[in-house]
Amino acid sequence: MIGANRQMVTIVAGMFFFLPYLAMALLMPQVLQGQTEMMGDPADAQAAVDALFALYAKNWWAFLLVAVAQIIGTLALLVLLSDTARPTVGEALERGARGFLSYIGAQLLFAIGLGLLIGVPAALALASGSQAAFVLVIALAIVVGIYCAVKISLVGPAIAIDGLLNPVAILARSWRLTKGNSFRLAMFYLLLIVAIAVVAIVVTLVFGLVFAALGSEIETIGNGVVASLVNAVVTVIFLAVLAAVHRQLAGSASGQAGVTFE
Repeated sequence: MIGANRQMVTIVAGMFFFLPYLAMALLMPQVLQGQTEMMGDPADAQAAVDALFALYAKNWWAFLLVAVAQIIGTLALLVLLSDTARPTVGEALERGARGFLSYIGAQLLFAIGLGLLIGVPAALALASGSQAAFVLVIALAIVVGIYCAVKISLVGPAIAIDGLLNPVAILARSWRLTKGNSFRLAMFYLLLIVAIAVVAIVVTLVFGLVFAALGSEIETIGNGVVASLVNAVVTVIFLAVLAAVHRQLAGSASGQAGVTFE
């Protein structure tokens, strides 16, 4: 899917994922530095978290613009990867912009629903004064959160591929498509995330060591370019996976959906 649309996918990924991330990495290198420190010593990790929160609070508008661009880019890439009519980049971006508010609405509805589903039992357990009950609720909340995240993993394809714009219909579509395959999808996503994370970390560390030996300025620029490239490549891979998952589940007969990932 990526190879068949290589040129257009490269353009959109470069515009909406590589360049914005690179701009942040070069203009605000504290972001990358903080993320690196959070993977190291716990004491330094807390200081990095505090510094990142302060940075986000000061530059919230820049992160908001990047988030808007990446949502539109996400939907546009899904269109390019899945539409057999071979739309142009402009047409894909137009469809991505049209689905932007629907994507936000669906995510907000999901966040509110999940917050109520988890927050109310957690508050009751906390009010009861039972530490064991609170821990149990939190453990169950993690499981429920992962399950629900898998169930709405096809929100983007529901907008970009199915053309839905109603947030409720979008969530319902994703929920129906993943029915009967939630566990398989969860394991599939987990394996994919682990594999990509290992490769991304190795690549970032190897290049980081090389750039560090060439001086601080080259290190900052080099690490920013590598991190931005990794971000763009990983995003494209995940979106291609979601498009392929949607194609298989949406194209399967109801009696065959259960064997899609076997």
